[in-house]
Amino acid sequence: MTLPAVETAADLNTIADLPFHVLGRHPKPLLVGWVRGGTIVGESTRDWFDRLRDLSLGLRAVGVQPGDRVAIMSESRPEWLLADLALLAFGAVSVPVYPTLMPPQVRYIVADAGARVAFVSSAEQLEKIQRVRHELPALEAVIVFDDVSAASPSVLSLASVLERGHRQLLGSWGTGRSFRDDARRVAPHDLAAIIYTSGTTGEPKGAMLTHGNLASNLLAAQTILRLGDDEIALSFLPLSHAFERMLAYVGLFNGVTIVFAESLETVARDILVVRPTLMTGVPRVYEKFEARIMQRGHDLPQPRRTLFHWGVNVAKARARAEMTGRRMSGILRLEAALAERLVWSKIREHVGGRLHTMISGSAPLPLAVAEFFHGIGLPITEGYGLTETAPVLTGNPPGAARAGSVGRAIPGVEITIAEDGEILARGPNIMAGYYNKPAETAAVLRDGWFHTGDIGALDAAGFLTITDRKKDLLVTSGGKKIAPQPIEATLKRSPLIAEAMLLGDRRKFAAALIVPEFSALERRLRDLGRPLGPRDELVARADVMALYEEIVEALNQELPSFERIKKIRLLPREFSIESGELTPTLKIRRKAIELNWRDAIEAIYGAP
Repeated sequence: MTLPAVETAADLNTIADLPFHVLGRHPKPLLVGWVRGGTIVGESTRDWFDRLRDLSLGLRAVGVQPGDRVAIMSESRPEWLLADLALLAFGAVSVPVYPTLMPPQVRYIVADAGARVAFVSSAEQLEKIQRVRHELPALEAVIVFDDVSAASPSVLSLASVLERGHRQLLGSWGTGRSFRDDARRVAPHDLAAIIYTSGTTGEPKGAMLTHGNLASNLLAAQTILRLGDDEIALSFLPLSHAFERMLAYVGLFNGVTIVFAESLETVARDILVVRPTLMTGVPRVYEKFEARIMQRGHDLPQPRRTLFHWGVNVAKARARAEMTGRRMSGILRLEAALAERLVWSKIREHVGGRLHTMISGSAPLPLAVAEFFHGIGLPITEGYGLTETAPVLTGNPPGAARAGSVGRAIPGVEITIAEDGEILARGPNIMAGYYNKPAETAAVLRDGWFHTGDIGALDAAGFLTITDRKKDLLVTSGGKKIAPQPIEATLKRSPLIAEAMLLGDRRKFAAALIVPEFSALERRLRDLGRPLGPRDELVARADVMALYEEIVEALNQELPSFERIKKIRLLPREFSIESGELTPTLKIRRKAIELNWRDAIEAIYGAP
């Protein structure tokens, strides 16, 4: 049987055109894969396209229409990308949902988006959504990637939807052509995705991104990367995040083979299996890589240990020179050549030996980490963007990165600095607004500019530096965003807590400073038959700490893993207006508290 020919899209105006572009221009024996049990399994370009087409037709057959919202709740894997592009190919709207979210958060996003169908990866994710299914009247069906026992007639397997789509294709000569025609009908202004991002009130906001937003960002963002014909990428960040999803689009557009790690826990093994030429990460990932490399060096016997540390010191000296535009001295060039042969090349072998491009986003990359990897010959390309900007705004050009900056605006994007220092952006990638939230939309989209909420500066060459955050949103070094106020408010509902401030911005994990309600604490201690004492002694006592750790642990059970409070520190006095820690209206001033209690905070994050 001969199927209708697939035409190649000359221009990428919508993401609906992306599958046709890939098929027409990048025939590869392995296009999308997944590491399973230490082995790469995957599909060729043709097989991948055929499955995507079958799924798209199958979704139409089960009643999904253009404009319908469909949730995707799954760990990153080939099926995530398949589901996303199958929806976009006929104008449906994908709604990513982090698989780490708890059922109440899942319920809010799926209900707010009005999703008619949801993809889930496994029995665990299915159970999560079934727990809140009675609160989701618009949800008509759930499609599961893995083979699981169907809990109800409305739970479908991915295989059954694929089969239904393939039967549609075989049953009508015109179905293959209609698949292409459906994609052609999708317009740049059509909604492609609603990506929910944490708001400072704790209620997620759905950023509405059109096909034009995504396609323009894809074409512009790729200009800051150097991609050859035989690239292979290892992907392990959540595709629910706009950053990793866009880089997956960029990879497919350029014919990059994308291989997903089996899990986050197997990345160290999988990097040796895949031997990638490029990879993406958040700062916390690169911090862990550096720590692992340094630990391996520390464990070497002498004299190799001394040689390793010498090589690292030379790498840092090289990086400081090259990243600031200074010429290396003759001695440093000689040392660098020797270190490359004896140390740096050996380190790179431990990450597969072929890696030449690493990309960091979602949070600021510590300068020391950037210098380490640049020095050993693995420079990290750092950029800046937000979910609302689809997401890339700026990037450091390869070979011309400016130390401490997040690069220059990508083509088509304009960046300016407002009078109060806030970074403003405009361009074809700026979202259409927040779904169902006109007031919040009006607050950030004003006079044609998107107000990022970040504070920064532009130099004469157009390089952007982020200096502060206007919003209270915390961004961990792993790129996770946490709205602190709802968590703080929950803590303060305890009669034992007078004040609480969440920590975690640019840190590895969330922690909290807690001011006890000392009168209530003293009553509790009397009831328990325990001694009282001066406040500075009480906050250091193990039995007192245990009371507050119990409160925090109860709260943690209601939070996703990245929001959970790992450590606390009790403070001996309340926040005050006089100390600058409270505003006249008794709101906490985070910067002042962080400065006043700097030693306590460093003790939290410095302790093992």
